[in-house]
Amino acid sequence: MLIFNKKYFLLTIILFLIEVFIALYVHDNFIRPFFGDFLVVILVYCFIRSFLSISVIAASILALLFSYFVEILQYLNIVETLGLQKSKLARTVLGTSFAWEDIVAYTLGIVFVILVEKKTSRTNLSH
Repeated sequence: MLIFNKKYFLLTIILFLIEVFIALYVHDNFIRPFFGDFLVVILVYCFIRSFLSISVIAASILALLFSYFVEILQYLNIVETLGLQKSKLARTVLGTSFAWEDIVAYTLGIVFVILVEKKTSRTNLSH
């Protein structure tokens, strides 16, 4: 069912701004490549929960599958296939190289989401 959840939408905006800041200003070997991926799956989760009234588990699975799908597209060199290799936006949003570390970061991000939701929610995670 479609809804609008202000709390998750605000979290989506905050996480998006953090991701933009990381993409533009952080050029290290941990925050940008690992923590950015950890956060992006949480951003996707919050975006899903902003508009869909589904369980924590369902939203977590959707966010994780979406993140894995984008990583598979990177493995398939989708940016080059689409002729977007000169587009900084496409390269930043879609990424350009597959990495197992990204899969780990996405998975840990969703585990974090589930733990936080379990700790802060009074309802069953499957509802």
